Amino acid sequence: MKWLSLSLALAVPAQAALRFGCSTLTIQRLDPLVEPGKAPSSHLHQIVGGNAFNASMDPAAGDLGEKGTCTTCTFSEDFSNYWTAVMFFKHANGTYKKVPIMQNTALPNGINGGMTVYYTQQDFSSNGNTKITAFKPGFRMTVGSPTSESKYGPGLKFVCLNDKGTRFPELDDFPTQKCPGGIMTVHHFPACWDGKNLDSPDHQSHMYNTVKDAFQNSGPCPASHPVRVPQVAYETLWDTTQFNNMWPTDGSQPFTLSYGDNKGYGTHADYVFGWKGDSLQKAMDSSCMFNACENGNPLKSQGVQQMNACSVPKTVTEDVDSWLPEMPGMSGM
Repeated sequence: MKWLSLSLALAVPAQAALRFGCSTLTIQRLDPLVEPGKAPSSHLHQIVGGNAFNASMDPAAGDLGEKGTCTTCTFSEDFSNYWTAVMFFKHANGTYKKVPIMQNTALPNGINGGMTVYYTQQDFSSNGNTKITAFKPGFRMTVGSPTSESKYGPGLKFVCLNDKGTRFPELDDFPTQKCPGGIMTVHHFPACWDGKNLDSPDHQSHMYNTVKDAFQNSGPCPASHPVRVPQVAYETLWDTTQFNNMWPTDGSQPFTLSYGDNKGYGTHADYVFGWKGDSLQKAMDSSCMFNACENGNPLKSQGVQQMNACSVPKTVTEDVDSWLPEMPGMSGM
């Protein structure tokens, strides 16, 4: 209750929002939240962020913000890890090919794959006037569920891109037509915390979702989850255009997520906090917006070459890049 009491006592308006790129740290079958210690895990993920990432990620093993020595993210004090399932194209002959990842048009050129990460407050264009409490060391959460067979919740979206700047309309499942600029997956996390638990058995119950679609907040946090934390969101851009001339002749949608979901209702994402010291709280207490938060104002930042140079060793050795007879882990599904 110490964190809860402190955050309520310091209910000072906050004025900040972060948007930044993270290049790919690794793509392999690891999932330390849902399947800790299991290598390989059931399906393939793209992971970005700090190099303390591993198959277990035991919170008792220490603060990621102190353990990491490099990060694939723009902000060099952010050793958090962010991950999502990978997208595959299924050819009419039954083989699979991993879809390449593109950088967001709003980010510096040269970023190796990865995703765009947001820490917003009220919505995408307004900072709000509520005290935002940064996550604590050991905090983790997930959003979505790979077993869902219908819309799981707000903020989990697909966008059929005309170009990299397209943001609407947002879809609840995979686009059913060829997209001229690729497909973007969007994952918005809940922004209300119970103020007590750094995690929960399902990695979701310690959070409450007040998220609407398209970075819109639907209202104040409830009494059960009274602490407003940053609104974390991921955007991942998939270059599906190279497969546009391979669509099935029957017109069926040929893309699938790495756990065998060709509808998209099971889209999901994982987050483990790892900002160094009080750096994220400083940002949330500042007045900066997006790239104006870089270069020590108030966050330390790094260039694309440093981001791309950070990596972790392969724990699971398997081919994920060739045309494959099945997706990695599919034989166990």
